[in-house]
Amino acid sequence: MRPILMKGHERPLTFLRYNRDGDMLFSCAKDHTPTLWYADNGERHGTYRGHNGAVWCCDVSRDSSRLITGSADQTAKLWDVKTGQQLFSFKFSSPARSVDFSVGDKLAVITTDPFMERTSAIHVKRIAEDPQDQVDDSVLILENPEGRKRINRAVWGPLNQTIVSGGEDAVLRIWDAETGKLLKETDKEVGHKQTITSLCKAADDSHFLTGSLDKTAKLWDMRTLTLIKTYTSGVPVNAVSMSPLLDHVVIGGGQDASAVTTTDHRAGKFEAKFYDKVLQEEIGGVKGHFGPINALAFNPDGRSFSSGGEDGYVRLHHFDSDYFNIKI
Repeated sequence: MRPILMKGHERPLTFLRYNRDGDMLFSCAKDHTPTLWYADNGERHGTYRGHNGAVWCCDVSRDSSRLITGSADQTAKLWDVKTGQQLFSFKFSSPARSVDFSVGDKLAVITTDPFMERTSAIHVKRIAEDPQDQVDDSVLILENPEGRKRINRAVWGPLNQTIVSGGEDAVLRIWDAETGKLLKETDKEVGHKQTITSLCKAADDSHFLTGSLDKTAKLWDMRTLTLIKTYTSGVPVNAVSMSPLLDHVVIGGGQDASAVTTTDHRAGKFEAKFYDKVLQEEIGGVKGHFGPINALAFNPDGRSFSSGGEDGYVRLHHFDSDYFNIKI
């Protein structure tokens, strides 16, 4: 399995996202310009210029016509995927950390960081069919109980009825998307022990996977928030993803750059590890990055995956036929 190396960013990668058809891959990095790649050959198709700070997250609409990005320049922007034109900019008073379109693309959930005296919050915005009618107002704003702690990721639950969030306080919360009421949260016993860095939903919204700096990834039921599985990785986890095809989860991470001097310098630490979803056993790893892995995404067809690292590269891997016959 030879990876395709995609060099288009000058700074560390933060997020990767495939569109629903799996033919396009969007990458976000700390260099202000989200980039669109062809997912089969890794050719760069274009960039979305207009942000003025690191871009933390993106999401693409179901029909691949709209892109939403959240950035440290305190805006979340809507883009026309085809032309690269900026359609609208949601302004906040702190950095926008996570963005997620609802089923049907009529709503978007955007999280903002704590900044100065502002606490972290989850904003629900209505997305207009016609960009001309787009407004900046939030339909709903959820304040994080642990206000000074950042919310790293918030996504829509099944049928847009709930919003699931997780972040620096290591607690996962489920909110009612209509009323904004807090419905459930994980307790300290079963939950993560340190910052939750990443969250990835299953294709059918029935369960989701979280990664944390406590060196584990956990699989949860999306409706009841029951812990289903725990996967232990030897390094802090920055990114997680689930195969839509096989019962595999992939986990990426590595020591933070500031802590690297105190650990060994082997490149092998920075590998994407594959685990059996059910048996929780490691089945293999893909090495290659010269720094921690910050972003992972599976192609919706389950036949390829990509990883983005602190080294500024996106590595696109098309699986060999042996991968589909792995027996444990």
